[in-house]
Amino acid sequence: MLLLGLAATTPTARAQTIFQATLGETGQKTDELSTEELKQILADKSATVLDARPSREFAISHIPGALNVAAKPGVAMSEYVSDVAEISRLVDGKKDAPLVLYCNGAFCGKSKRLADELLAAGFTDVRRYQLGIPMWRALGGVTVIEPEGLRHVIADDRTAVLIDVREAGAFRAGSLPGARNIPRSLVLEGKDVGEVKRAKDDGRLPMEDHNTRVIVLGGDPGMARSVAEAITREAFQNVAYFAGTFAEAQAAARP
Repeated sequence: MLLLGLAATTPTARAQTIFQATLGETGQKTDELSTEELKQILADKSATVLDARPSREFAISHIPGALNVAAKPGVAMSEYVSDVAEISRLVDGKKDAPLVLYCNGAFCGKSKRLADELLAAGFTDVRRYQLGIPMWRALGGVTVIEPEGLRHVIADDRTAVLIDVREAGAFRAGSLPGARNIPRSLVLEGKDVGEVKRAKDDGRLPMEDHNTRVIVLGGDPGMARSVAEAITREAFQNVAYFAGTFAEAQAAARP
């Protein structure tokens, strides 16, 4: 049964913060992880984190450090599940390899279906971040966009906002069509300060719809990620950064 609300990470203890909470479903074969636990796993690389969604969805926006494999052949999109054989190859056939799965949150069945198939195939260490991408974003997590995803968004999402974080001179010399400039050097620590505050006031950031897709790109992934995190701290809930160089972003954007 699906419990409406977030539960403690153990049956006997209440979560200290929202970051330590899980969905708290009963009757599942695999354990859930909290956001705090997932962040620690990503930091110390103690498990393979798998995005259980289709490849294009992964390419458009995924948790940094997560991997994705092809779909199981012959399965309808409504019953989408990743290919266990591909995952086996990814972990060199090690059935005891620690795996963490996530998908589109509380009402998405992709992680559960994949977990069941992995258990049936003999994998012994499978856990789920069932809160998924929606709660990851809601709790201030940024995501990554791949070249294929950037190409798709530029071609098909007219509402997306592109933020170029290179310095003003480099931006004026040429950027992606429609991009707006928030120079990394002017972004300060804290909330409602520096260039990010000015971008909220002058319209570079979409203040009338905080769910608007915001894509951040720069000279390198570190620049882009730091500004993406600053924008996320301003309650924008759909922020992704491009994990490549500006030249690679330009190449991805070409028709």
